[in-house]
Amino acid sequence: TGCTVILCETATSAAVDARGGAPGSRETDVLDGANLVRTCHAIVLTGGSAFGLAAADGVMRWLSEKGVGFKTAARPVPIVPAAVLYDLGVGRAEAPTSESGYLAASRAKGGRVAEGSVGAGTGATVAKLLGPERSLKGGLGTASVVGPRGIVVGAIVATNAVGNIMDATTGEAIAAVRADEPGRFLGLAETLEMRTAQLEAVMQNTTLVCVATNANLDHARMQRIAYQAHDGMARAIVPSHTAADGDIAFAVTTGQAEVKPFDALTVGVMASVAVERAIARSVRIATGLSGVPAISEWHAFGK
Repeated sequence: TGCTVILCETATSAAVDARGGAPGSRETDVLDGANLVRTCHAIVLTGGSAFGLAAADGVMRWLSEKGVGFKTAARPVPIVPAAVLYDLGVGRAEAPTSESGYLAASRAKGGRVAEGSVGAGTGATVAKLLGPERSLKGGLGTASVVGPRGIVVGAIVATNAVGNIMDATTGEAIAAVRADEPGRFLGLAETLEMRTAQLEAVMQNTTLVCVATNANLDHARMQRIAYQAHDGMARAIVPSHTAADGDIAFAVTTGQAEVKPFDALTVGVMASVAVERAIARSVRIATGLSGVPAISEWHAFGK
């Protein structure tokens, strides 16, 4: 297990949208458009199910030491929304702690982000429609898209889905339920025919997404970007947003690039594309863990 911290002390607006039926989160209500703050100083994506929410305590402590937070009469209060995925069934059933969050915040930096079986993607798995014994390794992935007028949208995802991972441009499966024959996947229709009530009971998943842009959009439009981030998830993960997935998408902007009102649609399209690409990368770069093979290893077994 592990956690991933996105520092956004200079964010001008942030939004969140939960579409999965079993979300685990903290401080997401503060981002509601009807409330006061509607922004944040960091976002935490973490493993460990609800236990992993403790990582946000460490991030708050690290930000507080830097004097970062929402100004109050007594002291700045860091706003740190967090969301969790379920990975307790892979390896040891441990969770990130406050110290994990503090360490992750202290290591956060600009530039290229480590991907694969790291951070919140460490214990992530995918393609679990027939249970964990036929799953493949998920992970952490990133992607960015450059648009008109200097607009940039980046996405970071921790892919831990019950569903199959699809290439949104070709419609082909990147990672699906493992067949008995090494290197081969079962088709979705065949998989659904084989499902039982017992398999339904072990569905514990969740994909976490954060998209970030420099486009100067108000909170209402950033909320729409969070919605559209889920479009990318739905094209890249089949099925997604199930009753036992806690799928959550955050959207944050630094507001540095002045844009026109009609650019909000462009940013939304860019966000969904970036999420699609980040999800694909998250499983392509992942490495096997605790008996769960990565897709590269599964393909190698079939040769």
